[in-house]
Amino acid sequence: MVQSVNKTEAVNGNSRGLPVVLVLRPPPVLTMFEDRFAERFRILKAYDSGLPLDQFLASSPQAQSATALLCYGGIAIPDGIRISGEILRQLPSLKIVVSTSTGVNYIDVSECRRLGIAVVNAGDSVSEDVADMAVGLFIDVLRKISAADRYVRNGCWAASRDFPLGYKLRDKRVGIVGLGKIGTRVAKRLEAFGCKISYNSRKKKDAVSYHFYNDISELAAESDALIICCNLNDQTRHMIDAKVLHALGKHGVIVNVGRGEIVNEKEMIECLVRGEIGGAGLEAFEDEPNVPQELFGMENVVLSPHNGIFTIESLESLCEVTIGNLEAFFTQKPLLSEIMED
Repeated sequence: MVQSVNKTEAVNGNSRGLPVVLVLRPPPVLTMFEDRFAERFRILKAYDSGLPLDQFLASSPQAQSATALLCYGGIAIPDGIRISGEILRQLPSLKIVVSTSTGVNYIDVSECRRLGIAVVNAGDSVSEDVADMAVGLFIDVLRKISAADRYVRNGCWAASRDFPLGYKLRDKRVGIVGLGKIGTRVAKRLEAFGCKISYNSRKKKDAVSYHFYNDISELAAESDALIICCNLNDQTRHMIDAKVLHALGKHGVIVNVGRGEIVNEKEMIECLVRGEIGGAGLEAFEDEPNVPQELFGMENVVLSPHNGIFTIESLESLCEVTIGNLEAFFTQKPLLSEIMED
């Protein structure tokens, strides 16, 4: 673990003696629980300065001396703030980046490691909620729940009882892409429904009995559905492409609760339009919050605004782990959820 500075070195002129935490854009957990953070830290809000970010970072002595950065990698990314090497070089005193999301693809982790900056994420605090969302999207696509809701609301039921049949969940062969904290929970949930689980991951997991496929296309060919739970990196970007989707087949379902760029969105849409896959449940998109218009009119597609981690309970848990990581850093204790690999 990267060694931190002590509390007095992080005060930065704050009369209350609280350690300073720099925030470039407010994460939802900070907005919801700002009073809890304010009791323990002085939040230095770049977004309230009225200055362009580069100008603020260059002109603020407190930003220059800040040792902790709190950030978020979800739907705030369209604001254009990624924790790049350029940002890191503007913060010469930085010793820790605290992400309130599970994914850290928006952070240059390799550069952080080179500069001796620790990186922590949300840990396991939101895994249950994302797994629930994955299963919910899968059931919705199979049983056409959202489509049936529209059918009833639009008065179609009264005019005709000819609503298309869905598919049962039991005995479906589900391929999970990324058998980590979230993927494992998805597998356990779907096992309870009688699904047959297999998976693809960076390496085989000896602790599980599910069949492992090293090749993602082979996994797709032996599955009725693929559920994407892996992280986004150079190896997984556009990993789910036309070749994989063709292997999945015309009745196959794709569910993505990872990052939008893991799926080649253009090729997925083409497969949906041509009927080469059966449907999709999508929590993440390539250009959030902009969702391709072609998806809006598809009855076999269920869309969600990348909010799988957001429940009242998960934000409470996320608040605890985020504050816990910051307090551990400022008191030189072991971090709760440090990212150990790029």
